[in-house]
Amino acid sequence: MLIAVMGCRMADTEYMVPEEPMPANTILLSQMMRELSATPGFTDAMLAELDKGGKKGPALLTPALLKRLREMILGKDWQGLDRFPGWTMREINPTVRVVGRVVAKDDAVTSLAARHPGAPVGTSANGAGRPSAVTTDELKAYIDLGGYSLENPETVDLDEPSKLPGFTTDGLVSELGAGVVRGDGANEKIAPMHAESQRLADVLNRLSMNAVDGSASMTVTFLGKRATTPQELVQALMESGHTVVVADARYFANFGHFHYKGQDVMMPFWVDSQIAIPTTGRGLFGKSRSLLVPVSHAEYEWQVRGPKLNAGVSWYFGVDGKAEFRVMDTLDQAWVLGRHAHEYRDADAVEVTRLVGKMAVAYAHQHLARPDLPFGGYYPLGVCQDGVAAIEKKMTGKATLFPNTADATLFDDPRDAEINALIEAIPKDRNGAPPQPERIFGSLPTVDLQAITMPGLTADLELVHAAWQEGELERTPSWIRKMTIRAVGVTALGMLAAIVVWRRRRGGR
Repeated sequence: MLIAVMGCRMADTEYMVPEEPMPANTILLSQMMRELSATPGFTDAMLAELDKGGKKGPALLTPALLKRLREMILGKDWQGLDRFPGWTMREINPTVRVVGRVVAKDDAVTSLAARHPGAPVGTSANGAGRPSAVTTDELKAYIDLGGYSLENPETVDLDEPSKLPGFTTDGLVSELGAGVVRGDGANEKIAPMHAESQRLADVLNRLSMNAVDGSASMTVTFLGKRATTPQELVQALMESGHTVVVADARYFANFGHFHYKGQDVMMPFWVDSQIAIPTTGRGLFGKSRSLLVPVSHAEYEWQVRGPKLNAGVSWYFGVDGKAEFRVMDTLDQAWVLGRHAHEYRDADAVEVTRLVGKMAVAYAHQHLARPDLPFGGYYPLGVCQDGVAAIEKKMTGKATLFPNTADATLFDDPRDAEINALIEAIPKDRNGAPPQPERIFGSLPTVDLQAITMPGLTADLELVHAAWQEGELERTPSWIRKMTIRAVGVTALGMLAAIVVWRRRRGGR
């Protein structure tokens, strides 16, 4: 009875994170740190480098997460390091200074008025109580406009070749010493188009800002056609004999972008899905092992090919606080994988571009209204998944990305009503509710689980997927449920002991 109540099982052994097999020319973070953690100053240098963020950073390295990472390295917790941090969203959320309902609209107006003493508040064309003019300086921290300004109207001719420089690793790759390099080199397939791609990204960002109050208008001409919005430019490209494919692309987020002695360093960011892996320990005191998943990176990608212009750009809201069109032509490490969850062409490609442009404007409004949001609003205004998921739901009826962190109460600007509604409609992970399995598997950068090269992950995903398809999926208990179950168990043991004592006393009489 005691064994039954406690739920002890011989199969309940501590899970050991596998360290192999590994893809070619790749090592785990723990393997690198085993060799380098004793090197004076290296751990601090690495943590300082990570604290700077990255182009595809999956999450903020808050003080709590930095502390945890340091503890794992100094404590030689290599198992934990290979599943860092392994927290649920409920545990991660408090580590970020999330702005909630306490951010009042009046405070935002006051902040803007203080920064625009000459602008009459409440006289903008939309009547939203914001200054009537916006300067390049105010937005350049949140969106890259190249050499274009917001104050003066201008016309850009894309018939002429781009005069921007080609691909370079300057500012992208840095030496940390001890054989460690952070940053990736060129993707030889797309990096040769860098000059055209960077100009296209700058132009699309500037065309998006045409819709920000007070901005002067930019016009783009291309083969006799004119465009003043991103979607009009995409339409002009297609009408001039170019193919334009817009892809909803997904990857495993590379947390570190490290290379050690010429090898790629596998460094994902693991989150607890709160889904129990079948066949693990059960019972009153049994410990069910939870499925840990690497956070994915999501972005929209435009592939433009044709007789006049060949370029590739992407769009997402990044850890740098920018919701913008970008050039992503570095070479991803092999374990990151990548797939197109959806591809849009023709009218659908134009519509996705329109929505992305409006999303960029909505984020610009957020930055202007709330300039003091930490990390440029990354996390309270969402992560890379939120904007992509919001548009995915509009285009397909489903949102299949995890996690989404945007606080929908912050998206309250009436000028952005369409985007506000899209953000409101997607699932949220701010309250720590367990995500649906559709979102866990939908976020993966491959539909072929055997293609995943992270040791142990394929086996866990296959077990969970099979249970999901058979309707037998279970959740790992929350800490409240665990404490409740254990309290019940202790009570049952107490009652059992009392019965035994009572029977002995009766038998002794």
